[in-house]
Amino acid sequence: MAKRATAQASAFQRRFDALVDNVSAVIRGKREPIELILVALLAQGHLLIEDVPGVGKTTLAKALARSISGTFQRIQFTPDLLPSDVTGVSVWNQAKASFEFRPGPVFANFTLADEINRASPRTQSALLEAMEERQVTVDGVTYELARPFMVVATQNPIEHEGTYSLPEAQLDRFLMRVAVGYPDRSTAIEILDEQLDRTLVDDLSPVISVRDLEKMTAATREVHVAASLQGYIMDLVDGTRSHPDLTLGVSPRGALSLQRAARALAGARGRDFVLPDDIKHLAHPVLTHRLLPTPEAQLRGMSPAEILDDVLDEVAVPRTRAPRRE
Repeated sequence: MAKRATAQASAFQRRFDALVDNVSAVIRGKREPIELILVALLAQGHLLIEDVPGVGKTTLAKALARSISGTFQRIQFTPDLLPSDVTGVSVWNQAKASFEFRPGPVFANFTLADEINRASPRTQSALLEAMEERQVTVDGVTYELARPFMVVATQNPIEHEGTYSLPEAQLDRFLMRVAVGYPDRSTAIEILDEQLDRTLVDDLSPVISVRDLEKMTAATREVHVAASLQGYIMDLVDGTRSHPDLTLGVSPRGALSLQRAARALAGARGRDFVLPDDIKHLAHPVLTHRLLPTPEAQLRGMSPAEILDDVLDEVAVPRTRAPRRE
């Protein structure tokens, strides 16, 4: 049993590394954000990429979809975008004398919601049912979405004119929020030097199938989380709810998201059990966008990340051992 578990963990890690390497052929010098994005995918979550223009947010999302043999659709969010442009619409078929449903771009394994904060709140809310329940309801009829299904949304945190802030209810449905960031100097020089020879995102070939991805996703649910680590997650959650600088702490959905992500990260590192370091490593990308500082904390310049650091410092880290395998 122990040898079988070790072999499965090793195969999981190999597939994960193959995905990271494939995406890294397009997005240079950003292995850690790429790993986080894949962890979100394996944890069956949705992703918000928030960063300044020109760092490769859209390219990163497309490279992820191209690395897996699934379907991909892109929605360019604009102020005049309608909910039906996202979910689909019922159209009268004159030949059949009946309405027929024409699916929108949300009916894909990977849906890129580009510049999501440029659409109106009404259109943004069209994604809520899809993200949470993997289905959409149009004219009273419910349609199931593809499996796997992941929304990768991008937004620019600097430009606010003509944008609509995402409400807390929608932010909470994103398992992670990550930033790509600028490449370091040496990587930037390599990009300049190899501009004409670089791999384009459209040239990428899939390295795993949707079926392989489903197997990996199922494997993450078998990763062991000790009771002490579940207690650690809840201690962190409770710490955000009682912190004097926070109006809004982490929701139960946030606690579940952190556990799912920790399981996926453990599998990516070749283990079938979670360690405290997995939880601490994922705390910021999984939790910070769920926190709302008080007005007083905002006036003092306190960010959600700084407050979360305070919580992480205060909560004791449990000592755990690898589970015994027969």
